[in-house]
Parts: sequence; structure tokens; C-alpha cells
Amino acid sequence: MHDTNARLIRCFSSVFPDIEPKKIPLANIESLPWDSLTAVTLAAVVQEEFDMEIDPAHFADSNPFEAIENYIRGHEDRDVTEASTLTTVRDSV
Repeated sequence: MHDTNARLIRCFSSVFPDIEPKKIPLANIESLPWDSLTAVTLAAVVQEEFDMEIDPAHFADSNPFEAIENYIRGHEDRDVTEASTLTTVRDSV
């Protein structure tokens, strides 16, 4: 879980280099130089880092860090559940 947070902070730092890493999780859209190009750029960076598709609309929230983190964790939880289901099905065959 901490790894996800650290990786996400690195993603944000690459798009917002003027913001201190420790302040990134608390940053909101009003405190960031936020526009549609920034949203698309951040989505591309996050997609590459986490090897997953992510729609910039997922972080149109007032706190984009929290929104993306929740999306990633939900995606990771779903992958774990699907992997467990596959293992259970394979084991029962």
C-alpha cells in the first residue's frame, strides 16, 4: 500500500515539479496548475507507472491524488479478487 502511495507521488512530482512531494497528497485542483492538458498528461504518466488504463475523468475530484489513489487501489483489489477466483476454479477442476 505504501508503495502505491510513493509511486503515485513520483507521478505527480513529474507533472508538478514545483510542489513538494510531502504536499502532493493534500493538494487540490485549486492549488494545482490544473487544466485539461495537465489531466491528460497525469493520466498518461499514471497509466505508464501502474500499467493500467485510467480515464482523466476519474480524477476530476477536488483532490486528484486521493481520487487516483482510490481508483488504483480499487483496481488492485479487483485484480486480487479475480486472481483468487481463477485459482479457486483451477484448483477445483
